[in-house]
Amino acid sequence: MSLSQVSDLSLTKSESSALLPRTSTTLLCDATPALPCTQLASTLMSLLCLSGTDVARVTSDFSPEVLQTLMGRVFSVLTSGGNAERPAAYTPHRIVLPTQNHTALFMPARIAQPITLRGTSVKVVCVPTSPTDLRGLPASTLVLDEDTGAVKAILNAANLTALRNAAGSLLSTNLVGPREPSSLVAFGAGAQIKEHLLLHLRAFPSIQTCTIVNRTINDRASQLATLVRTRFPAVRVTCIANDATAPSAHPALKDAVLSANLVICATSSTVPLFPSAWVADGTHVVLVGSFKPTMHEVDSALVRRAVAAHRLVVDSRAACLAEAGELIAAGVAGSEVVEIGALVAFDAAGELRLPPGPPASTRPVTIFKSVGVGLQDVAIACAVVQKAEAMGIGRYVDWA
Repeated sequence: MSLSQVSDLSLTKSESSALLPRTSTTLLCDATPALPCTQLASTLMSLLCLSGTDVARVTSDFSPEVLQTLMGRVFSVLTSGGNAERPAAYTPHRIVLPTQNHTALFMPARIAQPITLRGTSVKVVCVPTSPTDLRGLPASTLVLDEDTGAVKAILNAANLTALRNAAGSLLSTNLVGPREPSSLVAFGAGAQIKEHLLLHLRAFPSIQTCTIVNRTINDRASQLATLVRTRFPAVRVTCIANDATAPSAHPALKDAVLSANLVICATSSTVPLFPSAWVADGTHVVLVGSFKPTMHEVDSALVRRAVAAHRLVVDSRAACLAEAGELIAAGVAGSEVVEIGALVAFDAAGELRLPPGPPASTRPVTIFKSVGVGLQDVAIACAVVQKAEAMGIGRYVDWA
């Protein structure tokens, strides 16, 4: 697997150098956990280790609402600006080191304000340099103790980036997409698509059909289909093998896309996966795959339809205009995109407030394009650590 193939896996593909303000919030990170005094004292010089199984147990306890609210707070902070004297976030560029069999990426980030989101983390991901290495991407996140400066926790982060991306996408669906989607089409079968499917199907019991499109119906695609069928027996799951570079598409693909009102793409494709003409008005399209100018999951015509409706939504304006191939090819200007943080609002109690959706008959095509921001990694890692401490999950190692 090469660096150009990481879009479907657990990587932060962009770090924004944002200066961010204080904002009201009730979630999640740096509060002292409610531990007994003896246990708290014993952990002050200890390192909390969370395995992949531990992380899965913790994140399974997060509801879709909690996850999308957490990402909403991150995006709100990212968009609302700040001042140079007191920056609220730090996202220095990642460090890249070649090793014997991998390219190692070190990605530090910090949220300084608001205090309830405060946290500092470093994510380390190693990308195999051989395309035949199918063992996945080793990923770990270190979380610092804000008081002592020591590392307070280390997490297996193999699936965390996919989860936080899915949470951001779910937020976009609730903000600008259909309120009760019934048909979902997903392109790809990796970790990103898995988390997107599981989270959206949990959040929208209205979904009746789910079509998984992959270049081949390999073991990964088959296992994903089985997982979805097992967890959501009421959903009709179909797999389609389709190579976007082939001269003609699978005959069932056009009908699947035409009938969908939610399309999610998480591939490293360099050619559009389907034409704009196949996408009906009112469909919400989520794009999380491309992170290079040469990558294109949809065509320029579809991007322009969303622009015309003022519904081309991005996680980071600067990052997407520099990295998202679809937007670059369509000649999208900064004034033609809307940052998702600008659409997020909270009520007096700090709860996420979702706008009423327009009637289905008048709803345009909407697009959410995400290349990922490092602040999402800080927020999800801190939330997992705090929840693990509260649930008593993980192993403490003496670090004195």
